[in-house]
Amino acid sequence: MRLRTAAALVLLCAVTGGAGCQSLFRQYEYEEELYVKLNGQASMVVNASIPALVALRGLKLDASPNAAVDREAIRALYESPVTHARIGSVWRRNGRRYVQIRIDVDDLRRLSESPPFNWSSYRFVPDGEVFHYQQTLHAATGTVPPGVNWDGTEIVAVRLHLPSRIEFHNAPHGVERGNILSWEQSLRERLQGQPLEIDVRMQAQSILYRTLTVFGLALAAALLMMAGVVMWVRKKGRAAAA
Repeated sequence: MRLRTAAALVLLCAVTGGAGCQSLFRQYEYEEELYVKLNGQASMVVNASIPALVALRGLKLDASPNAAVDREAIRALYESPVTHARIGSVWRRNGRRYVQIRIDVDDLRRLSESPPFNWSSYRFVPDGEVFHYQQTLHAATGTVPPGVNWDGTEIVAVRLHLPSRIEFHNAPHGVERGNILSWEQSLRERLQGQPLEIDVRMQAQSILYRTLTVFGLALAAALLMMAGVVMWVRKKGRAAAA
């Protein structure tokens, strides 16, 4: 059964090009996935263990292995005047509880005003013909809860899902499928407060807008060509009748 399950996962990763499969095989203890819009709005998805939320963000939660996840308490911690939060999935792995938090923000530059994100500074401004995004993750603010069974392989990740063509970035692994950029640190480095610098420049026109524009121009050209053919046929028909 285990072999069949592993084979199915490998096949799934091969078919999907690896999308979303990293998290199946690597020990991501804390992940931030930021979906950016060119108007400054954004959505954040946090996937994290309860001990990581306590150690990295200083959230007052029960990190013991058998404690129930208080979804409402977590939602309230992520709710703020600049953010709206809702709780997604809750699961267990390696004896630790994990939770997914989904956050919406109208101006991502104000995201640091929400306490769970105040370890980061955010900058998103037009710079000539591009938009310039910068983020710096500073030191963690919590303490490691007692009895956590971390073994040193755990990873912290930040991913950006960007709406337009990327002109420059400092992500170590390049642009991934889906216009995604990723940065990683070991959990140990993040707990020690080693800064993580993110620097991206992207075009000021979204990929979707450009795609729709090209499609619209192609459709207009096809219609003009069809109209020209119809007019030519009608003209030939009148000539033949005369």
